[in-house]
Amino acid sequence: MRRAFFLLLLIALPAGLQAAPERYNLTADTSRVSFTTAMGKQAVHGRFPIRHADIVLDVSDLSRCRISVTLGIAGASADFPMAADALKSASVLDARHFPEAVFTSTGVSGTAAAAQVTGLLTLRGIARPLTLQAEVMRQQGHTAGDLSHMTVHLTGKISRADFGATGWADMVGDVVTLDILARITRTGP
Repeated sequence: MRRAFFLLLLIALPAGLQAAPERYNLTADTSRVSFTTAMGKQAVHGRFPIRHADIVLDVSDLSRCRISVTLGIAGASADFPMAADALKSASVLDARHFPEAVFTSTGVSGTAAAAQVTGLLTLRGIARPLTLQAEVMRQQGHTAGDLSHMTVHLTGKISRADFGATGWADMVGDVVTLDILARITRTGP
């Protein structure tokens, strides 16, 4: 009897509460992949355009999430114009030969408020492991339990040298801090 009650309760729950992996589309115009690195005593800030994103989320079981994002290296920008040109040059990201960077998740753990997204970042044709800290939340203006519009904030750090992007090492720091804001919308009902 108790088992039948719980089955009926499960069936009666709204679809949003019976969480399962769901596909989301990235809203590119309100999303960003930003970076910061040291140049002398100053910081250089920039952005990479997002070319493609394949996102599947399950907020009730983060281990079932899958993320793949492709960035356009040739379209990178920086707040210091010469830095943008140097960034795309052969000795740094070599945008001519490697016009894209790809991150593919291999695992997601933790909670929506404090998740870790592990994966492989391929940059300059070199794949290295990367762990990003993430926070998944519903977008402002949406009611509690409404998972149709989500925001994912991710942060992490990479070493330029790990990817062979060693140009101007005497002027530019090795550590690059990533700050990613992804606004996503569920594709289904």
